[in-house]
Amino acid sequence: MSDSYGAGSAGAEQPPLTVLAHSLRMAPMPSPKQMVSFYDPDQFEEFVKEWVPALNAKYTLVERHGGSGDHGVDVAGYLSHKRLEGQWHNYQCKRYAAALSWGTAAGEMRKMFVAAAAGAFTVPTRYVFVAPIISRSLPRQFAKPTECRTKFLQELSTTRDKLVTALTDEQRRVVEELAANTDFAMFECVDLDEMLELHKTTPHYVDRFPYAPFDQGPQQMIPPPQHRDDEARYVQRLVDIYCEHFPSAISGLDDVPAVEEASEHLKRQREAFYAAEAVRVFARDATQPAYFERVKKDVYDIVVEVAARSYPDGWERHSAVMAVAGTVQLTPTVLTPFVETNARKGVCHHLANENRLTWCREGEK
Repeated sequence: MSDSYGAGSAGAEQPPLTVLAHSLRMAPMPSPKQMVSFYDPDQFEEFVKEWVPALNAKYTLVERHGGSGDHGVDVAGYLSHKRLEGQWHNYQCKRYAAALSWGTAAGEMRKMFVAAAAGAFTVPTRYVFVAPIISRSLPRQFAKPTECRTKFLQELSTTRDKLVTALTDEQRRVVEELAANTDFAMFECVDLDEMLELHKTTPHYVDRFPYAPFDQGPQQMIPPPQHRDDEARYVQRLVDIYCEHFPSAISGLDDVPAVEEASEHLKRQREAFYAAEAVRVFARDATQPAYFERVKKDVYDIVVEVAARSYPDGWERHSAVMAVAGTVQLTPTVLTPFVETNARKGVCHHLANENRLTWCREGEK
């Protein structure tokens, strides 16, 4: 038995395991499109269920039906509480290696009309085929609803589809009449690129694709001239520093503008606070709030040890903490690339707002 762990001739020098592990860590993550392309049918249907609500905010419920006996309904978007007995939209999921073509789509359309004619549900007002790859001809065929219906009816009269051939003559007539009286503008198809663009707007996107790059990061936030209510606590902590460091010139916030060093210092700290605030808002709106909490924990775990040391005054403690905060290594998340040096410093003021960091301590002088 060979004790080698890689390919090649016996005795050949193999790369150290640490090198292999490093190369694996550095391997690029697959793109969202690549990941979805590898989904099995169940995973793809679940992905579609996440995507559908973003299409129409008027859906009262989005429900997955996929499985045996689903009558061609994979994911349904209901426009009323009557669900399948009222107005609804059908999303037919086709997860194939090959592009979705007319032949496959027509089979699903027949399945839907047979089930609707039998009373399983009302004909949906919208029928959307979703697939990782769609043939170029299918959207063109759906773009001409009248021609599409004519083609479908011609094929329906000659098909050897067991679902249709098993019908009685009367049942078949009902199916043909139902199809003939249906507006085929209801049929359309959506490819994966379109789906992913809309899926980005859902809260599921970050959980499903945690390392996918964002098109745009946090919006810059400029400190307003007047302090906001959520600045009161950390600003007071800074004023305590100035009162301690400039005792003859500063006794409160109103005195700070007259002392240039303190005034410029406060300006920089507010800029840092708002840099972190921009990241917090971005995490809340575009990712998950938990990612900003992760940033705060990373920063706190490092700076708390620096803040615990003895210093001549609060000014020195604050300076030491800020120097370290700007270099904290963050846990990799989708948010990490947007947390720049100033934002990491600003996180300390968010922590001060929570009374987790203070700068001045009695008896240090």
